[in-house]
Order: sequence, then structure tokens, then C-alpha cells
Amino acid sequence: MSGIKEISRRKFLINSASGIVTGAAAFTIVPRHVLGRGFTAPSDMLNIAGVGVGGMGRANLINLASQNIVALCDVDWGYAGKSFERLGTDIQTLKTRLDQPDPQSVPGQPPVEFDRVKARKRLDGMIRLSTEHWPKAKRYQDYREMLEKQKDIDAVLVATADHMHAPIALAAMDLNKHVYVQKPLTWSIDEARRLARRAKELKIATQMGNQGHSLDDARTTVEYIRAGAIGEVREVHVWTNRPLGFWPQGVPRPDALKHPADTLKWNGPGVVARTANAFAGSYPVPDTLAWDLFLGVGPRVEYHPIYHPFNWRGWVDWGVGAIGDMGAHLIDHSMWALDLGFPTTVETVSTPFNGATYPLATQTFYEFPARGKMPPVKMTWYDGGLLPRKPEELGEEELNKGGGVLLVGSKVKLMHDTYGLKPRLLPASLHASYGKPTQKLPRIPGEDHEMNWVDAAKGKAESSCPFEYASRLTEVMLLGVVALRAGKKITYDGASMRITNVTQANDFLKREYREGWTPSGKSS
Repeated sequence: MSGIKEISRRKFLINSASGIVTGAAAFTIVPRHVLGRGFTAPSDMLNIAGVGVGGMGRANLINLASQNIVALCDVDWGYAGKSFERLGTDIQTLKTRLDQPDPQSVPGQPPVEFDRVKARKRLDGMIRLSTEHWPKAKRYQDYREMLEKQKDIDAVLVATADHMHAPIALAAMDLNKHVYVQKPLTWSIDEARRLARRAKELKIATQMGNQGHSLDDARTTVEYIRAGAIGEVREVHVWTNRPLGFWPQGVPRPDALKHPADTLKWNGPGVVARTANAFAGSYPVPDTLAWDLFLGVGPRVEYHPIYHPFNWRGWVDWGVGAIGDMGAHLIDHSMWALDLGFPTTVETVSTPFNGATYPLATQTFYEFPARGKMPPVKMTWYDGGLLPRKPEELGEEELNKGGGVLLVGSKVKLMHDTYGLKPRLLPASLHASYGKPTQKLPRIPGEDHEMNWVDAAKGKAESSCPFEYASRLTEVMLLGVVALRAGKKITYDGASMRITNVTQANDFLKREYREGWTPSGKSS
């Protein structure tokens, strides 16, 4: 025994995720049962760092609270700190809800759904995050400093603005850390491919934060389609109401008038100029915000509260609009079930697009080629409140204006809600008579997307949505943005990652990082 070298805990976790657990590891790790009931062995806990923790990152950390949250990083601790300070109120609100009986169903309206098991689990996570992790986790503003100084990190959660997903993830992966990245995986197609290649080289556990991929309903959706319940699929319609009411799009960059207002007409350009002027102003950067760190690899832009927090999603510099926000929750299941791969052509039409912020509404037309015996597929994406034509089979029911997917098969149609929820054959009478398809896909315990990633890092499971798949899904989503920026229909060669008919549009497949930032995210 004395001749066996001690292996590091982090190396064990990396090897476990790769399926490599041998000799020394067996003696270094203390089994749970040896320590007694109710005690979790240190080897069973993942040391996790969160980067971007004020919004969705906090929700992810609640779901990861059974592990060790050892570091928290955010460029704006004023915003993120308030999010954590609200935990006490949020905990009490959820406790009150759990103490109340379920409301009586109202005739003619769907029942209010409340999963008490998941709610109690969430409550436990909120309490642990508030009382255990928040007080002791080390805090940073610069993720590079965190990765350089803190050596006990096994895994990194990335939930920042879209443009920083890839730099932070690559920096963490270069240190052999497992990585969970919120959707969309990256800001550019080139970045998505780089992340997929790096994950394959390192064999670490990776996951994109499209939690619908781990839901039972989503997997049932895929099983309906693969079982042939609706026949051959040649047409898919996907819609969301985003950005409607969530963040601003279709607005000009804040800018002072170049000419006196009384010389402007009340036409389109005149109104746009007045609107930009109404936004213009000198706003001091909040003391709690490291604005240059927020900008990161993106271009230099003066701070304005219209950009941060959260509103960055609608601006081209930092976000990828509605399709980047919701595409991973909606396009996912059709891509998965139909094995769509990359489209051959993509065209996006929209309300006016000024190049700085995404339009109020877009419609994107994808053409996917045949795959083996499966026919070609035309997919149409709608956002900003645009909807496909309502299928006759719905009868009195209306389309869910919040979002959904309609697959048109050679036999019948199938519709599901966002995240793959509530798959149903149309009409309803057919759905009732068909029953559920045979279960072919494994289910994720507790439908817990974050803990599935943790289990993958420990070598206990496979990631539900690893970068290998997530990068392809992200690429399809982002091609809609590329076509928008190109301003015309593009022909795409997925094998070589090249647009063949609009040469200049290839510039939109990647971006030049701001001086001082290397592709890995480390300062040059």
C-alpha cells in the first residue's frame, strides 16, 4: 500500500468520466457505506464554480446545491448579489405554496400543475445554497483570476451572456475541468465546433443547459416520431413569442441627434433618429459592475443600461436573439428524432434589421437533405409573435402562442409545447386511441439535467446533451442568425463549415476577438 501514489481527487473525477478507474483510485476513494449512513464521502462531491450567477446561473446552482459550490464569479455583484439576497424571500414563498392545498380545477381551463416532489427538492437546494454555499464560496469578478488562483475546482458552470460562453468554457476545459454551459452553447458557429472538438479530445463531462433534453415528455416526443406514429416527416413548424415582452429588440443604438430635431421629418428615418436620441445619455457604470469584463471578447461599447443586465440578449454584440434563447428548447426534439444534421439552405426574413439589435420578429426557412431512407425536411422558425397556420385537426383548441412545435407526417400530425412537453397526436381522438409509444430512450433520474451532468463527471452516467450533440444543435440555430445578417438565402456546406453562394457571409460564422483576448479566453 505504501508504494501506491496518491492520485488527485480532480484527476480521479476526470478519469471516472472517461471510464478509467484503476488500482490507486480504488484505494484513494472512500466508499459511502464505510463512513456510515447519512454521511456523504468527499469523493462523492463535485467541487463546482459558477460563472455568471445572477440569473439562470442561480437556478442552476440551486439544482447543484447537493455538491460543493466552492467559487462564484460574476462581473456585476450588485445584480448577482441581489439575486442571492432574494433567496430568503423565495424560500419562504415556496414554503407557503407547499403548505397550501392544490387549487381546485376550473371547468374549461387546464389544471394548475404543481409537482410537489420537485418543489421540495428545489426548496432543499435553495436552503442549502443560501445557508451553506453562499456564505463560504469564494467570490470573483474575473473568471481568469478564479481559474488561476483556485485549484480545488473540479467543474465549471457557465451562465454568462452568450458571447462569453466559449472563452470561459475553453479556458476551463484547458484545465481539464468538466463544463456545463447554458444555451446557446456559443455566440458563433466556429466557437461551437471548437468546443465540440476540445470536449472530444479531453473526454470530460460536458452539458448544454437545454433542460428539456432531460425531460420524460421530450423523450416520449422522440419515441412517437421514431416509432413511425406520424409517418414520414417532411415539414416542421417551430415558434416562440420571444422576444415579446422579455427584452427589447428592433431598437436603434443610443445616439445623439446629428441634426436639429426640427429639421427631421416624421418619417421612418426621422422617428428612428428621435428614438435613438431619446435613449442617448451619459450613464455612469455602476460601482459593482466590471464593464470591461462584461464586454470580454466583444467589441468596445460604452456602457448604457439598455444593454445590461439581461437586455444584452437582443444586441448582436453579445446575444443571438430569440432563436438563440429558445431554439435549444424547441428545435432540439425534431433534430434529435429526425437526425437532421446540417441544413443545405437557410433563409431568414424579418421586420427591419438595423444590424445592431435583432428584429422584432423573424421567420427562418431551413431545408434539410434526405438521410438514408428518411425524406428531406423543410423546417420553418417563427418568433416575435408570428405563428404557423393553425392545423384543422386542432378543432376549437388554439395554438399555444407562447411557443410550440408542429410536425407534419405522412399519416398524421404531432404537436408539442416548449421543452418537448405534452406531445400529442392530432386530432385528440387519435392520440387517445394510439396510447404511448414503446419506451426506447433511457430516462434521466428525476429529470434533473444539472445532476445528470454531475453523475457524468463522476463516471456514473452519460451526459444528456453533451457538446458533441449540443454544438450541432447550436450551429443549426445560429445559421438562422447568419442568414439574417447575410440578408439573403444562403447555401451551406456543413462538412466544410462554409457558405458557398454568399462568400462574405462566411465572416458571420466566426468573430475576431477584441484585442487582449485569445480564443481560450486567457489574456494575451
